[in-house]
Amino acid sequence: MPVTNFFAHIAAIPFEGCLNITVRKDGEQLTTSVLLQNDGCGDAAKNHIPPLILKGSAKELCEGFFDAIATPVAESSKLLVNMEAYLKGQETAKKNAAMEKKKTEKADKAAKSDKPATPEEIKAMKYRGIMAEVDKLEQAGKFKDAWVKVPQASEFPDKAEEIRNRRASLSAQFSPDLFAAGQPATEVLNVEPKTEQDATDHTTAEGVPDEGQGQ
Repeated sequence: MPVTNFFAHIAAIPFEGCLNITVRKDGEQLTTSVLLQNDGCGDAAKNHIPPLILKGSAKELCEGFFDAIATPVAESSKLLVNMEAYLKGQETAKKNAAMEKKKTEKADKAAKSDKPATPEEIKAMKYRGIMAEVDKLEQAGKFKDAWVKVPQASEFPDKAEEIRNRRASLSAQFSPDLFAAGQPATEVLNVEPKTEQDATDHTTAEGVPDEGQGQ
């Protein structure tokens, strides 16, 4: 059999991947399809690269086949390799961006945790703590104790309306007979919990005069 240098010519073309060559014969006419595939490239755009089609007689293809495909195959190979490198670069950039974002968020969080609380923040935390205790008492069915626990509106002016509404809703949940006998429940609604400054006021927490102090 005659020796052919077909594969030597293929090996001389710089490419990476799988070079698919299809030959169809129609009488004396030959049609060849050359398509380079690179499974290492993950970009779906590679599927839009069309095959290289050559037509001619056997003699014409023998004389000009490799000259016709060498440059296009080499260029396609470079394109596919660059596409994969681009994808990997994108992925690396995304990872680095995510890492930097996490670092920034962690630094911001640490900075916020190191910053001392302002008087307003301390007051807000105090209010939330008191109202949390009110919530617990209310959930336990201790409506009167919860009502007494509600802070004075003068202590938290910015929460005055919320405090009044909360005290009203709590007082509506216990019977008038839980108050001092003989006083309408509507009068009790206007009484705020006692503070240290009211120590000289001889009334009970419910606003009822202490009979022992009058004797």
